[in-house]
Amino acid sequence: MDELKDIRSVFFLGIGGIGMSALAEYFFKRGVKVSGYDRVETPLTQQLAFKGVQISYEDKVQSEYNPDLIIYTPAIRSTSHLMQHFANSGIKMMKRSEVLGLISSSEKTIAIAGTHGKTTTTAMVSHILYYSGIEVTGFVGGIMSNYDSNYIDSGSEYIVAEADEFDRSFLTLTPAISAVLSMDADHLDIYGGSEEVTIGFKDFINKTKKGGTVYLHRSVIKNFTSNEWEVVQEKYKCLTFGDKDSDIFASNILPQKDGSVTFDLNYKTRLYTGLQLSMPGNHNVSNATVAMAIALEIGIPIEKVTVALAAFKGIKRRFEYVVQNKLNTYIDDYAHHPEELRNAIATAKDLFQGKEIYGIFQPHLFSRTRDFADGFARELDQLDYPILMEIYPARELPIENVNSQMILDRMTNPNKQIMSFKEILEFVNKNKPEVLMTLGAGDIDTIVPKIKIILS
Repeated sequence: MDELKDIRSVFFLGIGGIGMSALAEYFFKRGVKVSGYDRVETPLTQQLAFKGVQISYEDKVQSEYNPDLIIYTPAIRSTSHLMQHFANSGIKMMKRSEVLGLISSSEKTIAIAGTHGKTTTTAMVSHILYYSGIEVTGFVGGIMSNYDSNYIDSGSEYIVAEADEFDRSFLTLTPAISAVLSMDADHLDIYGGSEEVTIGFKDFINKTKKGGTVYLHRSVIKNFTSNEWEVVQEKYKCLTFGDKDSDIFASNILPQKDGSVTFDLNYKTRLYTGLQLSMPGNHNVSNATVAMAIALEIGIPIEKVTVALAAFKGIKRRFEYVVQNKLNTYIDDYAHHPEELRNAIATAKDLFQGKEIYGIFQPHLFSRTRDFADGFARELDQLDYPILMEIYPARELPIENVNSQMILDRMTNPNKQIMSFKEILEFVNKNKPEVLMTLGAGDIDTIVPKIKIILS
């Protein structure tokens, strides 16, 4: 943290990113002059600009750019004029993950990792602490509906950080409390194979401060040898969650008509009954048990924890109800991995039994489509009417013979189709699906307002 104490001005390359914008808020609130660049204007950049952050949408050097520190995201290409300028300027440059690592090293940090569920759980922990009057700074990889923000800050007694496995970013963190929700393979363009992904998560666990607490989903323990598991248990206070044989688990899970869920929390030897969560799905209930357990461990009374959880309104694009009226229900979800699709679709089928479920999916990244085509096909086949869009490339260049047709060819559903944005809007307008889902992490979110108008 000493490396940051004399910083008076910071420039962010890619300031509109979900992680970057939260970090920009952190520095701005602490009196540092913040400015930055991004390709396009978004609600996140608009919020920053409204507060007084100077943001440019042109990739060119301006005379007033003379910061003490450049913070950049790997999403910024090396061909960027600003990236090249600052790289040759002699000004200190750091990745976002490195800066977050410095912040976490000197604070009591709670870090949430996992291929799936980390955004939701990070948001839940941040919210419960904030709502309970604890001084907390929360860095969340999604927009929390309670705050219309990916960042909350009531002080720094605790830092709550989403620990992202992409680019091995989570290895910069040194948490006092860590959680691993899953170790499914992803980002194989970075890791190369599933074994390397597992090694990355194990390395993250070992970044926890000695004597700290580690929460592990029961499903990840199979990835440890008996000797490795003994070492982890000797080094840390380990608590498991996820099933009835765990230290922490949910029971008596009952979906409610309004889309919420009630459940009981089994926490070590104690049972807390009648808890409420606004987000449906057993996977979200499991996430909630971890968030509650962390809050209980740091000393928040169960009465405050349960009230805070009941007030949690969820995260935008995580099974978010966009339209809910007598004729139509429209749900938007960030699912971009086969396991996330499985959870989202299974939750919808459970909630809307007897109704046909239409789903529009936009694959994210050529490499992920190539690596998980079979899994995507298997999960999308569970929809009554699956519709695919073309791949959103994000940071990648095309890969030969990798496209959405690759998924479609592996599907057996007779109603499968590939459509463009325009064709989707025409299809929705014509069919007015009773239950519709948009799924994916690309720019599919830009179609959401248009579908909302059609179905409202």
